[in-house]
Amino acid sequence: MIKAFQNIVKIPELRKRILFTLGILVIYRIGAHVPTPGVDAAALGEFFKQARGSLFGLYDMFAGGAFAKATIFSLGIMPYISASIIMQLLGAVIPYFQKLQKEGEEGRRKITQYTRYGTVLIAAVQAMATSLFLESINIGGRYAVTNPGMGFRLLTMLTFTSGTIFIMWLGEQITDKGIGNGISLIIFIGIIARFPNAIYDEVLNLLAGRRNIFSEVIIIALMVGVIAATVLVTRAQRKIPVQYAKRVVGRKMYGGQSTHIPLSVNAAGIIPIIFAQSIMFAPTTLASFFPGSELMVSITAMFNEGTFLYSFVFGMLIIFFAYFYTAIVFNPVDLADNMRKYGGFIPGIRPGKRTSEYIDRVLTRITLPGAIFFALIAIFPYFLMKQMNVNFYFGGTSILILVGVALDTLQQIESHLIMRHYDGFMKKGRIKGRF
Repeated sequence: MIKAFQNIVKIPELRKRILFTLGILVIYRIGAHVPTPGVDAAALGEFFKQARGSLFGLYDMFAGGAFAKATIFSLGIMPYISASIIMQLLGAVIPYFQKLQKEGEEGRRKITQYTRYGTVLIAAVQAMATSLFLESINIGGRYAVTNPGMGFRLLTMLTFTSGTIFIMWLGEQITDKGIGNGISLIIFIGIIARFPNAIYDEVLNLLAGRRNIFSEVIIIALMVGVIAATVLVTRAQRKIPVQYAKRVVGRKMYGGQSTHIPLSVNAAGIIPIIFAQSIMFAPTTLASFFPGSELMVSITAMFNEGTFLYSFVFGMLIIFFAYFYTAIVFNPVDLADNMRKYGGFIPGIRPGKRTSEYIDRVLTRITLPGAIFFALIAIFPYFLMKQMNVNFYFGGTSILILVGVALDTLQQIESHLIMRHYDGFMKKGRIKGRF
């Protein structure tokens, strides 16, 4: 491992890419602390202490804590992610976008351009809604906005939208000139930024006697175990063997080789948990807009975090969205048609419809254990909070993002090392850069 880090320094291009990426991430973290004019940060911070278990808390996690401080990067990269998800959904139902997805590089450029336009539109709408939301916050007679009105709304709309566009540009710069996926790394560093505070709180609990050393050791062991299990399931694949028939073109013979289709256990990624969590936070979020409603208080109590009903519904939603999103991003019919077009077939399975049915059946079976596992991972933090009074920062959505982004970045660094005949991070393992 130490030798691998030494090899990184020896490769000028890789060293420049890593330093460039770190520089961009530093700029992003600086922007996450630049306040928006006209906002009382103390009143806003008090509100978010009470709204930690709502949709606002989830949004603040993706914004790296910037939303709770109403900084210029308050919207974070979420408008871009929303626009990307919308484009994927449109690609599954609208023929025009389906055609673009099949046009190669030119089609991807158009989709990227449409995604950018969608990001600006979504960011502008969310910025206006956020400005109205900030004006409505009242904590003990203290308003979060000092001078409300149309001037504040337009200024906030311009500031937040510009901040989101700048973050999107930073992410694209990392992808082009740095190492790793820029958008994912921006979310990654926003979650990691909370880690020092988590350690500080745990140290205070230990020194104050609220938790003993034995409990801390158990918590650390659970965190390591959860991360290890998440890595294993995230990298798990079901390989379907594919054989290509031999073809004679002129005087040359093509095909005849054997390969495989890697079907991931977690083809949907973190999207199911994000969708499910957004729905589960809806009662708490609505209750914050109707503080005096007894109906909303009773509904919120029924769906309180950590209760059996909350955990059961949350888990079922994750499993549902795992199948739903996998069906959108993975089309067995197109895959079977492409295989038949190039002379490929699965041994023992007839090409065409039988092949697509076989792939769909295998994908359906492997998605279920993966979805159940990630549902348990998402519920696990609430169990720790209830049983051990732990503010488990790296559970559910957070841990899946951290593991996925870290593995992807490590894979790209490994590819650079192997390409230049250096030893990678691991002699054995499942990092694809070694193959």
